[in-house]
Order: sequence, then structure tokens, then C-alpha cells
Amino acid sequence: MAFTPPTVEQLGLFLGLEEIDGNRADLLIASAISLCQTIVKPLPEGAEAVVLSVAGRAYVNPQQVSYETIGPMSVQRPSGSGGLYLTKADKSALKSFAGRGGAFTVDPTPATADPSPTWPLDDLTGWAEDDEAGWGYP
Repeated sequence: MAFTPPTVEQLGLFLGLEEIDGNRADLLIASAISLCQTIVKPLPEGAEAVVLSVAGRAYVNPQQVSYETIGPMSVQRPSGSGGLYLTKADKSALKSFAGRGGAFTVDPTPATADPSPTWPLDDLTGWAEDDEAGWGYP
């Protein structure tokens, strides 16, 4: 199954919003997809979660406000929340979905390698009698 772009309705559900500005959400989803494609292209299956996370962050807090006071109420958000960007975890998840970034092995053996021994095999008694007298050979 291939990557399918998230819909505006999915972004609203992801954010827990009953109403969502469709045009703004479409723009943020398209921008988030473009941003994700700078890491992995084409986007793999499962990248929808990262796209929703990036677009959702930008939808909820577009100016990256970290502290806000309105009347007697004040809100402090974690630094770095909001705006349209990829976190280190987002980049790692995209690479993982694409099958990159994990442990791997490299086999240096050429495909044309012959599994038989490469040293010359003469008769096995000739060398032992001359060089290995103490090992029980006649």
C-alpha cells in the first residue's frame, strides 16, 4: 500500500477539533508533505502520521507562541511547539518508515565467488611426512 495524503477531516480528528478551516488545513497538509519529502521521496506508507503531526503543530500554533496572557488567564507552551518544521523524531520516523536508519550488514563476498577451497590440494600425505614428523605420521 502506498502513501495517501491525509484529509482535512483526518487533521480535524487528529487535533480533536469539531470545526476546521478547510483551505488553511489543505495548505498546511500540502506544505507538510513537501517538507517531509525533503527527507524521504517518495513518502512511504505510514508517513501519514508524521504529516498529520507536522500540519497539526502548525495549525494549532502557527506563530510558535510560547507564552500568552489574555486577561487573568496565561498559557505557557513548550518551546519549539508550533510552526511548520520537522523534529528530529519526525525525521527519524520518516527514515524508519522508508526502511532506512536501522542496523544492517554488508557482505563483501562477490556474487561469482566459488565456495570450494582456493589453495592447491595435492595429496594429503606428502606435506605431513616431510614437515610434521612429530605428529604421528610415518
